[in-house]
Amino acid sequence: MINLIGTFNVKPSLPENLEPLREIANNLYWAWNTDATDLFLRLDRKLWKKLNHNPVQLLGKVSQERLLEVSKDDGFVSHMNRVYLQMEVYLNEVTWYQKNFETHDKPYIVYFSAEFGLAESLQIYSGGLGVLAGDHLKSSSDLGLPLVGMGLCYREGYFQQYLTADGWQHERYENNDFYNQPMKLIKDKDGKTLKLSLKFPGRDVYFQIWKIDVGRIPLYLLDTNVAENSLEDRDITKTLYGGDNETRIQQEILLGIGGMRAIHALEILPLVCHMNEGHSAFLSLERIRHLIKDHGLTFNEAKDIGFFSNIFTTHTPVPAGIDVFPNSLMEKYFGRYYREELGIGDKEFYKLGTIIKEREPSEFNMAHLAMNMAGFVNGVSKLHGKVSKKMWVEGFKEIPFDEIPIDYVTNGVHTYSHLSGEMHELMLRYIGERFDTDIDDKKLWERIEDVPDEELWRTHERRRERLIAFARRRLKEQVKERGGSKSELNAANEVLDPSALTIGFARRFATYKRGNLIFRNLERLAGILFHSEKPVQIIIAGKAHPKDDEGKRIIQEIVNYAKGHNLRKRIVFIENYDMNVARYMVEGCDVWLNNPRRPMEASGTSGMKVIANGGLNFSVLDGWWDEAYNQDVGWKIGNGEEYADIDYQDEIEANVIYDVLEKEIVPLFYDRGSDNLPRGWISMMKSSMSQLAPVFNTNRMVKEYFNKFYLNSYERRKLLMQDKWREGKKFSAWKSMIYQNWDKISCAGIEFNNGSEHKVGEENRVTAKVFLGDLTIEDVDVQIYYGKFDEIQDSENNKFVSMTPVSTSDDKVVTYEGVIECEDTGKFGFTIRVVPKHSLLINPFELGLIKWAEPKS
Repeated sequence: MINLIGTFNVKPSLPENLEPLREIANNLYWAWNTDATDLFLRLDRKLWKKLNHNPVQLLGKVSQERLLEVSKDDGFVSHMNRVYLQMEVYLNEVTWYQKNFETHDKPYIVYFSAEFGLAESLQIYSGGLGVLAGDHLKSSSDLGLPLVGMGLCYREGYFQQYLTADGWQHERYENNDFYNQPMKLIKDKDGKTLKLSLKFPGRDVYFQIWKIDVGRIPLYLLDTNVAENSLEDRDITKTLYGGDNETRIQQEILLGIGGMRAIHALEILPLVCHMNEGHSAFLSLERIRHLIKDHGLTFNEAKDIGFFSNIFTTHTPVPAGIDVFPNSLMEKYFGRYYREELGIGDKEFYKLGTIIKEREPSEFNMAHLAMNMAGFVNGVSKLHGKVSKKMWVEGFKEIPFDEIPIDYVTNGVHTYSHLSGEMHELMLRYIGERFDTDIDDKKLWERIEDVPDEELWRTHERRRERLIAFARRRLKEQVKERGGSKSELNAANEVLDPSALTIGFARRFATYKRGNLIFRNLERLAGILFHSEKPVQIIIAGKAHPKDDEGKRIIQEIVNYAKGHNLRKRIVFIENYDMNVARYMVEGCDVWLNNPRRPMEASGTSGMKVIANGGLNFSVLDGWWDEAYNQDVGWKIGNGEEYADIDYQDEIEANVIYDVLEKEIVPLFYDRGSDNLPRGWISMMKSSMSQLAPVFNTNRMVKEYFNKFYLNSYERRKLLMQDKWREGKKFSAWKSMIYQNWDKISCAGIEFNNGSEHKVGEENRVTAKVFLGDLTIEDVDVQIYYGKFDEIQDSENNKFVSMTPVSTSDDKVVTYEGVIECEDTGKFGFTIRVVPKHSLLINPFELGLIKWAEPKS
């Protein structure tokens, strides 16, 4: 190893009148501004593509002669000044947040994620979770939220995929050159790189902080690749989702605990913290430690206060997708931390990592930690909210299923980042300039009807043609890289048809996504693809996890099908799926196919990206499509069935795919009039765009997060902070008192007309005597819980009504009265329940306490 004695940085040398290029390149606003990307293309088209669309590296690599040339080109300078003005206007205009809420000098919302997909040149993401996180930041910028992002800076990022001649996936890891990216190191007051440290077993681990400007939003990334660390510790931030379980816990300590320490070092007041998946859940422990150390609170006080300002979004529909650490590993990394920093014992600590309170935990579940520490928990689609409740129902015993405190916010996409430049221009021309600011305005999208069918179709056709050209080019590159023959290269020029119905399928090749489902009956598929008058073609892309051999086998199977004589020319597999490949596909495909095994798709966002581009969805009723589908906007696979026999399911749903293609999709696409326009298809395109585009975007999503969670968290945190945390301490004491006295509550003396009949519109009056012990009527809510007798176990059909205290006896028994409104006919049943009540409670079940009346024996 060579020992360096010094370092220095070199930056691009720009002619003075081109200095705005530097500012444009260093703010990722360019990533969703097509005028800006066109500017870099204009500077050097070949180099721009070669450098994977990295503007900072482009400015350093382009020749000085070319820079001098364009500095004298009035057209280029005018183009640059226009983009620079657009960016300045964007950064300084009054935003949605400023118009509607109290403004703040400093951000107070911190959004934590293990990955961020912002641009293809910045390889710190693996797939949908990262792109969603990046889109969350972009829409937060558009809306002007007081938010910052926090993540990790992976030196290698996620792997680059390449396939062998027989179609087997291999992985190649490439170093990210952060000094040639739109990011900069944070300096301290003396101008030196700011470095912080964490205590790991037997050593300190140091990290530095990089900053990326995402429009108005700063994203901070933590990096352990510093001289003060051992080689082993420098590798903590080497690879995204790489290494073993110990690497994972080290990364998650850095993200959660290191992220909170970085936020404090940056003098940002983190009033609200949003955990995008459970990877960052350790931040909740660090927030407790901070309140104990700096504000003198007890562990319980700090925990109760922190609960209200943590938000946890889960993306997984299966327990296997959650990080779980053995207690032995937790003890290694947290033994000192929980004893000395949190001041608690082992039993109390390990219970934080499980929602199953009656069992001693042998492992520490990161999703459970996040749920125990977050007042707001949500899934990422309406269906996923229900799936999450089912997955974790064991932690909410006695609470009716529909009242389990897990909400949902359906995912979206940052439309501007995934919309083709041509379609964007068309929308501006017919919808107007508000298209660039009010993407979630339904009334605005109704104007899509004003777009002439001819223009919409020609715009979409041009993008399909470019997709086909791109696919051919990439296929030729793939053949060359693996030493293919001249005949294979010639064949690559002939694949696909620019005018044929084009289906796109691109995603992570996990087995539940069933990437090979459409190949189940090759003879029938070939008949569809090679129809003499109505041809169909499929473009496929995606990566399997490096350790997922079954996913790799599916890719190999598809690649071999694509090479076979019976399907060649109609199927292409594009290697190394990334944001650039996705861009061509979502902009150019006619149909986006998605066939996961329901209900395994938490949300899915790839299909949302085709909507504004005029693409149509053909999907299983899972994730977002379960709430988006109607027959005017796309097609469904099945009716939402769930199967025990998965082989039978695959057979049934593969046949549904063939049937719908043959009977509905293909005929509609090729139903042309004398003008050769598929009017019926275009009508469906317009319905999809007008109905779905204003809903399934991240501007709507982020507004929903803000109104549902961020604002409530912020207001509660501010209240609890008052008078040196006086309100917080009072609330914590109230919770402790409730826990101590809850078991003393009992219901007795319930009076009602058993078996009596009532007419619709009448009231059924119920009286109950409730022993509260040392609790008061202000501490509880006594409710009548009722529903149809035969359906009472299906809680979604039940209702409840609060009862009114009317008298209190000397023995602490309170008499309550309530009425059931008889709104429907039939036989009904009811019972009485008691739940905690406090103005600060987000929901009555967050304490996990409920007392049901005991039936008479």
